Amino acid sequence: MSENEDWDIQITAQNNIFDLKFKDVWHYRDLLLLLVRRDFVSFYKQTILGPIWFFIQPAITILFYTLVFGNLAGIPVDGLPKPLFYLAGIIIWNYFSECLTKTSTVFRDNSALLGKVYFPRLIMPLSIVLSNLIRFGVQFLLFLMLYVVYLFKGTVIVPNAFLLLLPLLIIMIAALGLGFGMIISAVTTKYRDLAFIVSFGVPLFMYTTTVIFPLSVAQAKYPAYSWLVKFNPITAIIETFRYGFMGRGSFSWEMIGYSLVTTIIILLLGTVIFNRVEKTFVDTV
Repeated sequence: MSENEDWDIQITAQNNIFDLKFKDVWHYRDLLLLLVRRDFVSFYKQTILGPIWFFIQPAITILFYTLVFGNLAGIPVDGLPKPLFYLAGIIIWNYFSECLTKTSTVFRDNSALLGKVYFPRLIMPLSIVLSNLIRFGVQFLLFLMLYVVYLFKGTVIVPNAFLLLLPLLIIMIAALGLGFGMIISAVTTKYRDLAFIVSFGVPLFMYTTTVIFPLSVAQAKYPAYSWLVKFNPITAIIETFRYGFMGRGSFSWEMIGYSLVTTIIILLLGTVIFNRVEKTFVDTV
């Protein structure tokens, strides 16, 4: 190659900490799609029911939440059907938690591949976000099916224009999971203990959101605790989702704006940390 001819891709040790190399990601889009397919297929490859588990898992969770939190604990759900209320929170939370937990160990889980060949490292966490988006889509279909059933039964659920915010809500929850996951993945390359903390900490983190109770209940019954729920960025996403589809819940532009700003900050912070660690993670993982 002549000196005047440009290379397609130049691999250098120095790069801008905010540069995620989206141009390189586009060049490797076939690899990205291959990894998405791998993540989706391998998870259910040796199961009998296969992708049907996408429906079974939230269905079992709904039954459990309805029995324990709805009937035994008697937690109000803003007058909404309990299965529909819980499912709305479950599908949002599942998408976030899966993105976070799988991204948090992306360096460790793929160290053999990442240490042998070059490709934009962002492809790995992006493939996790996209493969889990397929799972979210399947579970969202279950939500719509249950939603239509209650409509035909004459249940008072009133959709409104705020359901048009759904694409924004999906992007926000994916960005939160990606941002948190990249931050944790950077730390777990040196300190494996954090992976154990994440494994039991993420389920506990769910109770600081409105998956199993509405924000109004937290503010009325647990005022000293409600600030933790209100300022959790996932709360605004879940509440807006419910409000848009069912017309009940706590919605405000201030809450969704706060959640959006927090999401951007976490994603930028995750980007900076991810870029700093990806240069040297092979030496420590």
